[in-house]
Formats: sequence, structure tokens, C-alpha cells
Amino acid sequence: METATETERKYDVPETFELPDLAGAAGITQVAGAEIHDLDATYFDTEDLRLMRSRRTLRRRSGGHDAGWHLKTPADGNGRREHRMSGAGDEVPDELRALVRSIVRRHPLAPVARLRTHRVETPLRDESGRTLALIAQDQVRAESGTKHLAWQEVEVELVDGDESVLDAVERALLEAGAQPAAGPSKVARALAGRLRKATGEINNKINPVSRYAREQRDAILEHDPAARRGEEDAVHKMRVATRRLRSTLKTFRRWFPAEGTADLGGELRWLAGVLGAVRDPQVLEGKLLSGLRDAGPDFAPTAQRIRAALEQRVTKGREDLAEALDSDRYLDLLDRIDALVDRPVPGAGNPAKRVRKILAKADGRLDTALADGVDEELHDARKRYKQARYAVEVLAPYSGKSAKRLVKALTDLQDGLGAHQDSRVARETLREIGPDNFHFGVLYGRQEAVGKETLIAVPALVRASRRKKVRRWLVKA
Repeated sequence: METATETERKYDVPETFELPDLAGAAGITQVAGAEIHDLDATYFDTEDLRLMRSRRTLRRRSGGHDAGWHLKTPADGNGRREHRMSGAGDEVPDELRALVRSIVRRHPLAPVARLRTHRVETPLRDESGRTLALIAQDQVRAESGTKHLAWQEVEVELVDGDESVLDAVERALLEAGAQPAAGPSKVARALAGRLRKATGEINNKINPVSRYAREQRDAILEHDPAARRGEEDAVHKMRVATRRLRSTLKTFRRWFPAEGTADLGGELRWLAGVLGAVRDPQVLEGKLLSGLRDAGPDFAPTAQRIRAALEQRVTKGREDLAEALDSDRYLDLLDRIDALVDRPVPGAGNPAKRVRKILAKADGRLDTALADGVDEELHDARKRYKQARYAVEVLAPYSGKSAKRLVKALTDLQDGLGAHQDSRVARETLREIGPDNFHFGVLYGRQEAVGKETLIAVPALVRASRRKKVRRWLVKA
């Protein structure tokens, strides 16, 4: 499988449209050497268009330079990530099916639309002959069931240029009579009516709790493919989304159908656990080995022992995670999440009142823990603040800068308490994997010192999180 990130812009144009002279725009000196392609693409999706609804397209295309199977998924920024495989036939390749399994689940993939495109593709080059972008003039005929459409559009795709090339070409196209495309893709245009029916209308502003929960569901699905490959960042983000969703269901229980929440928290805890079995040893390895970089050659065997033990845990964690994400249990969990977050309970109340209560409980729990000086109580207070922070995040998009400051202050406090807990876990890990010798004793002592130092910083973090100017908005909400 080949993977590439594409950045492109699309424009609707009238039948009489003529491509303007683009030479001189953003370093373009050559507009020549057009090629003609006749493309025939069949798009696959579920009956309820699950891929399209999640901003993914799966097609098999003939013609052009990249005939075969293409799966397009969201990427960072404005780009799209395209996964390409050779092959024909109506059977979706297993490798591509695995990338969308968390979205389609048990639903079959079948053809939903056919697009035939007559394309005139012209490279836009600089004075050295480097291709900055490709501009394609497309005549499109689309079929979906009994529905037939035809239109013309222009597509501009970056190759070795940057966004300034797209901006310059766009100005010239708009002046020549082009308009920004009505839809994000050709197939979205072909399926517009069916897609609107499948998507439905959800008013996010009326229910910020459901909106936040759906964002976490979408994040789980977004990071699933990379997490299956064991990529650190994806595993981390998928775990955070899982924790956020679990916390939201706990905090705002009344905002969701009662029959859907039974035992769902336990299943989300299970998913977070298998993700954590990969993530936690990775983080711990970095913390412990960073303290050995300047320790000298005498500590090399110690570093090797730590590395081997923790990487063994990561390897086992990745195996267990792959098995979990391929399980019916995981698919059942995703189905239950969908049923819950897409059916908000109307009139559940003012979420700000609930947030104030959760935050007050966290404050009280931390005050007690600091007075008692018990590690378990401090860890519990940290978890309470994590719940409070996620609750504040629900309201933050609608509550101005003060809400964002409170989120940051709670994050800083949670991180401060987390550093103390991390030092405690590090000491326990050193006892598990290390012999009772001088080198492990030095590391243990360092982590013990870290635990004490982090506690010294906590009172200042507490004061910052309780300033009136960062909490006043919540009282009025």
C-alpha cells in the first residue's frame, strides 16, 4: 500500500469556461504539456453511507496514472491522506477494509456511485521545470441508483509548490468565472441528497454535552487505524478520547438515555486499559532513561535492563491492543457509543450547574489529600480534577477566554499532581524490574526526590486554578 497526503482545491465552472493565463502567478512560468485521461471510478460504502459521513471515500478507478483502489481519509490541516493499492474487481482489499473497520463494522461495502470523468490535466511549473501543481479540467458524469448528474469543474492539486500557489491560481480562476465547488468531492455531489438523509440534522449548540461526546467518539474512530499499527501519538490520542468520553458519561449521566449507559463506563475503562498498556511503558521508559543520559558508562547495564523490560511490555501491549481492536467486544462498544451520543436527552438541565458541583468536589478532595499527605488521596484528587477539567471543556467553546484559562489552570494542576503520581509509579516499576543494587538505588532516590519536588509546586497551581477571574464565568453560567 502506498500512502500520500494531497492538498487540493475544487471549483465549479460553466460549460464555456476557459482556463486563464496562469504564467507569472506565484512563480509559475510554464503552463504546458497537457495530458488527457478518461477516468472511470466506482465508489464503495455501506447502505447508510458510513464512510461518507465520516469524511472518507473508497473507490476503485481505472484510467490515469494511479489506477486501482484509493481510500481517502482526513489528514492534518486542509489536506487529505490517500491510501493506494493496485488491483481490480469488486472485492475491497483486506488492507483497506482494515483501515475502515471501526467505521463500517459489520456492515457490507457495496458500490454506491459511479463517476466517469474526462480530464485535461496540465502541470504548472517554475523556471527550473519543477512541477508546482497540477490543474485538471474535468467533465463529470455521475450515476447513483436512478439519479444521473453532469457538470464541469476545475481541480488544482499541489505537487512541489506551497499554499501561495493555490492562492494565486484561485484568484485567477475566480476572476475568470469559476466558483468554489458546491461540495467537498465529486462523489459527495453525486450522493448529496442521499447523504443529507443519512446524516440528519443535529443541533450542536443546543446540547454542548452531546456535541462534546460526539467529538470524542469521532476522535476514537479517527485514531483507530494508526493505533492498530501501534503509533505512539495515535494510541495516546485515542486513549485520551476514550477517557474524555467515559468521564462525560459519568459527569452528565442525565444528558444521555439511561438504558444506554449501563456498564458502558466499564467497557470504556477496558478500552482505555488496553491502550494504556502500550502508552504507559513508553512514557515511563522515556522518563527513566532521560535521567541516565549523563550518568556515565557504569549505568549502561541498568539502562539496558530498563529498556528491555519496558519494551517487552510495549510489545505485549501492542499485541493485546491489536487483538482487542479486532474483537466483537470493541465493535459492540462502538455501536453502543453511536446509539448513545446521537440520541441526546432534551431538557436535561443546565450543564454549568453540574460542572460547578464536580469542581467543588475536586477542590475538597485535594484539600483533604494535601492535609493528610497520603499518596493514594493525592492520586484520587488528580482523577477528580481530570473529571472536572473535561467537564469544563464541554462549556469552554461557548464561554469565552476565562473558560479557556480555567481549562489551562486545571490542566496545569492535573499535570502537577500527575508528575507526583508518575514518580510513584516509576519507583514501583524500578522495584519490579531492578535488582537491589547501587545503580537502581540511585534511580529510585531520584524519583523519590521528583515526587517531593512536584508536591512543593502544587499549592501555587491550586491558587492559580481558584482565582476569581478564571472561575467567575462559571458561577454566572
